[in-house]
Amino acid sequence: MKAAIIGGTGYGAIELIRLIQNHPHIEIGTVVSNSQSGTNFSDSYPHLSNIVNLSLEIFDVEEISRQNDIVFLATPSGVSSSLVPQLVDKGMKVIDLSGDFRLRSQNEYETWYKHTAPKEEYLSKAVYGLSEIYTEEIKNSALIANPGCYPTATTLGLLPILKAKLADENSIIIDAKSGVSGAGRGLSLTAHYAEINENLKAYKLGAHQHIPEIEQVLTDETGNPITVTFTTHLVPMSRGIMITSYVNLTEKISTNTVNDLYNKFYENHPFVRIRPAGTYPSTKEVSGSNYCDIGLHVDPRTNRLTIISVIDNLVKGAAGQAIQNANIMNDWDVRTGLTSIPMYP
Repeated sequence: MKAAIIGGTGYGAIELIRLIQNHPHIEIGTVVSNSQSGTNFSDSYPHLSNIVNLSLEIFDVEEISRQNDIVFLATPSGVSSSLVPQLVDKGMKVIDLSGDFRLRSQNEYETWYKHTAPKEEYLSKAVYGLSEIYTEEIKNSALIANPGCYPTATTLGLLPILKAKLADENSIIIDAKSGVSGAGRGLSLTAHYAEINENLKAYKLGAHQHIPEIEQVLTDETGNPITVTFTTHLVPMSRGIMITSYVNLTEKISTNTVNDLYNKFYENHPFVRIRPAGTYPSTKEVSGSNYCDIGLHVDPRTNRLTIISVIDNLVKGAAGQAIQNANIMNDWDVRTGLTSIPMYP
């Protein structure tokens, strides 16, 4: 199967290419970058010299549909909303890594993303691609809205305790930290070396576009309207996300009981690893991999559960989950092409 990648010079695209190189059923077809069309991919990424020899192309839906079987869009938000309909109308399988098709409400999208929303007919076709939770829906869809990096780590950490009805749904506090690659490859003051090095900063308080995405999933899965307190921080590292979530429990239960609950919930999902009680994951331990590692602690004094979930924002938070979804769509083993051991140290 040939895969087109649109948005070819961003971090999401380069991670897709790295992972597809090891996939037995997918090979790289067309790579689109309107801004750098006509140049070689290795001109932008010299580490690919003599490994990936690809010319960057302009977006041409006729050529893409003729030469490829599946399309990954690694574009900024606000771009894929106009491209996806053209690809879907050609009957192509599409996995969108931007945020354009994640929210079902057009008003919500325009409020949080500040772009014109996609047309309703295409929003209604999109399946939210949280691989472990919506596996059956993904199997039967040709348009996948790949989740955001923060929502992936957050919802995988919160859903087991919420679905078990053992947590106060009004008590959810989420402390989120991300490496700088989450801001993309474009230049900005936020990601400037002198601004981020030896620094830690909170940003977009109460205004992060992933808030409604998290709330949408939690609301869908619990059947109750849920709002969360969500605070994001930028930390001086290239990749990785750590989510520390706090919820008040509604019953007196132990850490071991919660661990058993989480292990049961994810027993058939190889990319979610639950740490033994008393041990907690770090971002380095999932770097370069498609794993989400989760550690749990119940404080008996406060009867509050602390959930630590870590992912690589470019893999499980983007390209890895996209390929995981492609595996599900094509009825391949979910681990296909994604079994690389995390890079350590």
